[in-house]
Amino acid sequence: MPAVMRGMEMLRRSSVFAAEVMEVFDRSPTDKELVSQSKALCRDYIHSRLNRSGIGWSKPEHGLSASGGTLGEVSLVLLWLGDELEYLRPNIYRNVARQLNITVASESVVSDAFLAVAADIFSTGVTWGKVVSLYAVAGALAVDCVRHGHPAMVHTIVDCMGEFVRKSLVTWLKRRGGWADVTKCVVNTDSSFRSHWLVSAACVCGHYLQAVVFYLLRDK
Repeated sequence: MPAVMRGMEMLRRSSVFAAEVMEVFDRSPTDKELVSQSKALCRDYIHSRLNRSGIGWSKPEHGLSASGGTLGEVSLVLLWLGDELEYLRPNIYRNVARQLNITVASESVVSDAFLAVAADIFSTGVTWGKVVSLYAVAGALAVDCVRHGHPAMVHTIVDCMGEFVRKSLVTWLKRRGGWADVTKCVVNTDSSFRSHWLVSAACVCGHYLQAVVFYLLRDK
């Protein structure tokens, strides 16, 4: 094959390869990818909260916040926003199981309680503040479960997060281009702006935790 022909062939293959790579980055994430990412982010968030609480816990196989990449950046942002949220309203994100008046020994009870809180939080719409709030609830509930000797419930909570995202948040996430959209929440460095945004999310969660307590008691 003449040198010119070989060169043109290499150029064609390079162009095809580049187009394929760009397609992967440009395309919208699939439902399955968004759910899988939501569970990975939840595992990372819970691991952080267990470590912060002084509870020994095996590190996830692929820690997102330390691995870099887009999803790693998302995990760091979620953790940072969660820190701010929990600092502003610490009583809401502590002893969640006691606030809900549930036993953490039952997988069905933990699942029902988490999904009930999630459904109520998002009953009036979806915002990133509410998403962060739900992750904070997941982290706090996981801490309660492990402290009471039921570490297997961590996996239950992660699965519940994935289930809720699949049923209720996937469409919203796809419209925003995926989880990376949450990183835009930290562009504004005005502390008063962040505080107002997070306080609103904390108040919403506090309101729904109280509502779910009555809901769960009523069904007993």
